[in-house]
Amino acid sequence: MAEGMIRELDLDDYNELLKLWKRAGLHSLKPHGRDSVDALSRQLASGVQTILGVEINGRLAGAVVATHDSRKGWINRLAVDPSYRRRGYGARLVRAAEEVLRDQGIRIIAALVDCGNRKSLALFERCGYAVSSDIYYVSKRDSDEV
Repeated sequence: MAEGMIRELDLDDYNELLKLWKRAGLHSLKPHGRDSVDALSRQLASGVQTILGVEINGRLAGAVVATHDSRKGWINRLAVDPSYRRRGYGARLVRAAEEVLRDQGIRIIAALVDCGNRKSLALFERCGYAVSSDIYYVSKRDSDEV
């Protein structure tokens, strides 16, 4: 793969993806639950999830998960290695995820950004996303690992 090219990741990339997520400081990471290799395998097999990554100098420098529920697309787990931030890789990954979702017929794309993550919020705003102040995120979980 050419340096800095975005490509689809698969299960063979799992260990490097997990390392990237940890380097990037994803605090909601659940390697024994929803982010385990088994869970990721099921998610990829579902046909509604795509993971994209960018490699720099042979190292996974960024990744994003694009998924949908057949009516709305979601950009999840956007992560860029701290040593490669502020170089446009995050925006490139967002655009690539949007392209994947649009190719699947999805015309509404959303992302959830933690309230304190100002840098991610600013990135999504630069990519044309509007901040909604009238949505509450609620969830119900079977365990802390999902």
